[in-house]
Amino acid sequence: MPEAVKSLHVRQKRQKRRAEIVHAALSAFREHGFHATSLDDIANRLGIRKAALYHYFTDKDTLLFECHRESLAELDRIILLSARPGQGPAERLAYLLSEHVRIMTDTLEGSPLAFEVPALPPVLRAPIVAGRDRYERKLRELVAAGIAAGEFRAVDPKVVVFAMLGSINWIARWYRPDGQIKGDDLGQHFADYLIRGLR
Repeated sequence: MPEAVKSLHVRQKRQKRRAEIVHAALSAFREHGFHATSLDDIANRLGIRKAALYHYFTDKDTLLFECHRESLAELDRIILLSARPGQGPAERLAYLLSEHVRIMTDTLEGSPLAFEVPALPPVLRAPIVAGRDRYERKLRELVAAGIAAGEFRAVDPKVVVFAMLGSINWIARWYRPDGQIKGDDLGQHFADYLIRGLR
């Protein structure tokens, strides 16, 4: 096997294992919470020893940070996708809210990461808070743009966005991946209810 092909195979195998660890961590955090979850719990879900986790993550904090980093990358991606020509603020905001719910239910599997940010040490918390604030500002801008365009009634964008994010984040407290309500349907319901309240 050529060295380049072998190197690619090793990287792909490592990326797959890393994704499996994140998946196991998200499931454990959802079921038991961050503080009550140990690296042993995560390793047991994968059928490996805890020592094997250290090849990918130095500790539980860095694993939680990676979960947050991936979710923020998804939020940044949907912000870019929401900037479609010909769509007004209401349509763009509805898309972001619906996709945010999908990220909560599918990508994060209903894990309550939003409630676990304070658990991160300051050096890891800062970039997560900055990313969260960046997303929040985008939602406020869309609410303000909708008001200016006459699509929304006069409201306080800050208060409205806090209400939106609070309702979406609370999904983690009751959503179950194996339940009857699926992420796509839930996202549409949330977007419909939240946007309708601004009309």
